[in-house]
Amino acid sequence: MGFVDFIMSLLRDPRAFIAAQIAAGPVAAYGFVFLIIFIETGVVFFPFLPGDSLLFASGFFAQGGGFNILMLLGVAWCAAILGDQCNFFIGHFLGRKIIDSGKVKAMTPERIAKSEAFLDKWGNLAIFLGRFFPFIRTFVPFLAGMGGMKWHNFVVFNILGGITWSTLFILLGYFFGGIPFVQEHFEFLIVGIVAVSLVPTIVGLVRGRMKPKPSA
Repeated sequence: MGFVDFIMSLLRDPRAFIAAQIAAGPVAAYGFVFLIIFIETGVVFFPFLPGDSLLFASGFFAQGGGFNILMLLGVAWCAAILGDQCNFFIGHFLGRKIIDSGKVKAMTPERIAKSEAFLDKWGNLAIFLGRFFPFIRTFVPFLAGMGGMKWHNFVVFNILGGITWSTLFILLGYFFGGIPFVQEHFEFLIVGIVAVSLVPTIVGLVRGRMKPKPSA
């Protein structure tokens, strides 16, 4: 199964997909959660991975006994924190080369500009707040590393943001996943989480395209 098919299978039927990982054993199940969260937050090439919805769905399975909630939280914390740290160093050492190469198609000028504006506005706090916005979640640590943010400042907000973001979505799934309405409409809810989390990005792109071009 290709990586794209792997992600599409997760989005189409997250319960069945995660259940299959759990059935394969704890190493596969926890490793799968770690891998997706780490790649989304730590590798600037994959900002589109469904981190929010994966955490919610994993929390649902912790409520049902498929995951140990404490172990799941620990794995998610490590993946989120190490992922952002990796992204920071990628930006610090390779950031300008990656942008100039133009090979990261998701890193459009509009998304870079939006992430830079977010970082300029909020400063160090952007590392924490950026966790809650797709694409910005991936690009902010990369740009922070490229822009020379002090590492000790980054680490503090990285840890706070990684723990808060992953804990929030896992506990939402854990406490609300057992509600009959949620179970009956689980797939639609997952799609809804993805859609809502993408709204800020879509709005930013639309506003950017609607801005009048400067006259020559």
